[in-house]
Amino acid sequence: MNLDRAVLALAGTITLVSALLAALVSPWWLLLTAFVGLNLLQSSVTGFCPAAAVFRRLGLSSGCAFR
Repeated sequence: MNLDRAVLALAGTITLVSALLAALVSPWWLLLTAFVGLNLLQSSVTGFCPAAAVFRRLGLSSGCAFR
């Protein structure tokens, strides 16, 4: 697994868990979904993603999106 796939897998997992928690617990969990979406948007503009930095330190190889 490379860095790009790890970031996308993390974002997708957090989004799905947040939607599930919003349906079962409280609609306030949708704020977590909004946070993930905003982070993906800003990383597409700036090229900086905090999750990518963490995964890079864990030793994942770079893909084409996050260098």
